[in-house]
Amino acid sequence: MENMKEKILEIVGRAKRSTLDRNAIEKALGLKTSGDFVRFSKLIDEMEEECLLIRDKQNRYMTRKQAGLIEGTLSLSRKGVGYIDRENEESIVIMPNDLNGAMHGDTVLAAMKRGTDTGTVRQVLKRGRVRYTGTFELTTKGLQCTVDDSRIQPGYRVRIPKDLHPIEGLKVELSIEKYEAPMRFVVERAIGHKDDPGVDIMSVLLNHDIVPEFPEAVMEQAEAIGDSLSEEDLAGRKDLRDIITVTIDGDDSKDFDDAVSIEVIPEGWLLRVSIADVSHYVTEGSPLDKEAYERGTSVYVLDKVVPMLPHVLSNGICSLNPGTDRLTNTVEMMIARDGTTVNYEVYPSVIHSDERMTYANVNKIFDGDQELKERYAHLGSLFQDMRQCAKAIRRMRNANGAMEFESTESKIDVDENGRPVKVAPAERGEAEMMIEDFMIAANVAVANLMKKNHIPALYRIHEEPQAKKLRSFETLSYHLGHKLTIAGGSATPKKLQEYLNDAKDLECYPVLSKMLLRCMQKAKYDPVCVGHFSLAEDEYLHFTSPIRRYPDLIVHRMLRKYYFENGHSGDLHTDETNMKDYAVQSSVKERNAADAEWDVEDMKKAEYMTDRIGNIYEGIISTVTGFGFYVQLPDTVEGMVSIGSIKGDYYTFDADTYSLVGERTKKRYTIGQSVTIRVVAASKETSSIDFEVIDKTDSSKRKHSGEREHGRRSAGRTGRSGNQRSARSSGAKKTGRTTVKRKSSGGKAGGRKKR
Repeated sequence: MENMKEKILEIVGRAKRSTLDRNAIEKALGLKTSGDFVRFSKLIDEMEEECLLIRDKQNRYMTRKQAGLIEGTLSLSRKGVGYIDRENEESIVIMPNDLNGAMHGDTVLAAMKRGTDTGTVRQVLKRGRVRYTGTFELTTKGLQCTVDDSRIQPGYRVRIPKDLHPIEGLKVELSIEKYEAPMRFVVERAIGHKDDPGVDIMSVLLNHDIVPEFPEAVMEQAEAIGDSLSEEDLAGRKDLRDIITVTIDGDDSKDFDDAVSIEVIPEGWLLRVSIADVSHYVTEGSPLDKEAYERGTSVYVLDKVVPMLPHVLSNGICSLNPGTDRLTNTVEMMIARDGTTVNYEVYPSVIHSDERMTYANVNKIFDGDQELKERYAHLGSLFQDMRQCAKAIRRMRNANGAMEFESTESKIDVDENGRPVKVAPAERGEAEMMIEDFMIAANVAVANLMKKNHIPALYRIHEEPQAKKLRSFETLSYHLGHKLTIAGGSATPKKLQEYLNDAKDLECYPVLSKMLLRCMQKAKYDPVCVGHFSLAEDEYLHFTSPIRRYPDLIVHRMLRKYYFENGHSGDLHTDETNMKDYAVQSSVKERNAADAEWDVEDMKKAEYMTDRIGNIYEGIISTVTGFGFYVQLPDTVEGMVSIGSIKGDYYTFDADTYSLVGERTKKRYTIGQSVTIRVVAASKETSSIDFEVIDKTDSSKRKHSGEREHGRRSAGRTGRSGNQRSARSSGAKKTGRTTVKRKSSGGKAGGRKKR
């Protein structure tokens, strides 16, 4: 049946638009038996229902492409305007009247309106969200449940179970009973009062369909696996237990899926990166595997982690805990003195981690901490050898054009009630960079092996930036005084990195780096290996984090099937077909997790600033729009200065220079400019922070709050840039985009991995 579907699409796709009816397709297929005609009739009806085929008024069929229909994921703004992103083209704008019942996150088919960049939704193919949250509020009509997502238009209804006893401020989980107007929701369960610790974060997670609890069948399978190895588990594995091996992670990490060892050899170094063999335990098609597919990734939000796998696995038998034997897959690389990988070998292994090291302690060892050197003297020169090897790898990567962008990530400290007490830029030391270099080297080696041996895989691809966006950046760079010139409208990673290196000492460097980052396309998963632009690698994938990412688990599984076992247990055609589905699912879930993490961070930063209304700070303009500009403070907090709040003139937006220009005074507010602002409003509920610009001479009038005024510091993200939300695209190691430290307990559930 599936084969007939492909043949039908091929036949219709080859024909001129709207020329084939059912009889013509039947004839082209060469159907002969009555059974074939029955299957064909049923199948073509299904294909029309799925919008794989479109039928016109003359009962002739077209493919989606022939009909001019575009499939994509709908994103809705808070004002109800929809957007569908397209690769290498501008997004399609869907006005509220053209949504036709589609909602944020839905997969839709849209048609463009002739001569415009707007479109209309023709059909919802798949609903994007299952869960919503609501809050009981006291209104003129009494106690009412309001859906928290402001993109849900008024007029909906909420059914409340009889056994629920709501009070004002109660947060509840909702599901949709009916999509047609009027929409109807039903309360599934109470979450807690909105002011209770942790309820705010749980609400954000549920609004992104991220559920902490695992189904019963999944937990039963996980708990049945056990926590020790048998002799049967060790069969066919290379024994590395006598080789000094360590894990290096964040202070609060609980799941350790990568370990490293190194030997100095005459040619350079023998580097081993051993990764937890999660595929040994999470078998294809099992409840654990199906649940991991649905989740796609672990989600790290402040002091909470929603793992892809149950903790009994992610912190237990799959975690490379110190002093225990663990199953791994090892990438053994010979690294030359110039940092190149001369050759490599990938094999199943068993290791015994000697120490659980932290980035902080390794950085202290690099800084000469004598006490720590003595504590880990039994490891010999391990860390210094790693340091030298990593430096060589990084020099090689930089010489090849691997790009490094200015990026300020956030570290948020919260108290025992989850209330933020400090926001600051997250630190990234030499140990973090060292492990990143090792993980990238391992990912490159495995990608090369998979491609060379034609093994089905999920590659991590990052395509070159669009020429149109680069031309726009050229204009901006000219106005900022450090022009980028790109011959022929294309660019290489090396050329762009050289440009950034030349600008590093300039005051506008943070802005140039950030704006160039916005030109980059989003990294994603794909079965086809097209390379990773910003890493300047022809082959790249994610292999090093199978505990927390489904694509890594799939790569391990494919290695086992087609390399370690020579394809004896594999179905090549099925696996190649599945890769397409895995790629789409994993990319969607990755973006969803990132959005949840950003939303929690934005909410907590807004909550943090509610206690700082009236304070005056100096910041840097990070984004300029037609309705105002964003200012980022040195602690990474970002707020909006609306155009209407700027006194003394009428301002218009200059798109070429990313500036607001006063009509009378010609005064400019330009991206990268330092400004003094006052905090005028902040709302945890809407995750918004409002600033107003003040003259520096007024700063002496500010209300003292017992904290120092912020000094000038370069800005990182804008908060709303999709490219920056996906900037950590190499995925080699966790260190944390947003990290958190509880003052009372000093720990979080786990660190988020980056690159």
